[in-house]
Amino acid sequence: MKKLFLLSGLSLVFFASCENKKTDVNTEIAAASLQYFGDTITQDGAIAADQLAAQMQGKDSLKVKLTATIADVCQKKGCWMNLNLGNDQTMKVSFKDYAFFVPKDAAGKNTVIEGVAFTDTTSIADLKHYAEDAGKSKEEIEKITQPEINIGFEAHGVIIN
Repeated sequence: MKKLFLLSGLSLVFFASCENKKTDVNTEIAAASLQYFGDTITQDGAIAADQLAAQMQGKDSLKVKLTATIADVCQKKGCWMNLNLGNDQTMKVSFKDYAFFVPKDAAGKNTVIEGVAFTDTTSIADLKHYAEDAGKSKEEIEKITQPEINIGFEAHGVIIN
């Protein structure tokens, strides 16, 4: 009888340890699918991008970590990306010191970025340049006639999932 209890107990421990290993493997697979660019950052403490405007109230700039969906990426080099802020708004993200780029096929993926958000005026020339980088038609580029005041972002670290 003692042997039966001992065998049952050992079996239970064995199966429990197998289940924990499956969880660890799943966690490792999820972490392996993350891509890191620039400075190494974590996802901890990131706020949703749709909260940024409220956080920026009364400030010219703000150090912050955001999570968002990538709307589009520079198709020439991956040297900038636009993030969805909600309410049909996007935010242009550049990369600190032009030191790193992101994959050109990252549109639609989730991201965490860390850096500085700031109020920015984008000139007509820059808007046309960005439109050209994004592959817009000549007609669409010619329609750009006014600068834009918006929130910009300089990221020093990016995680793409």
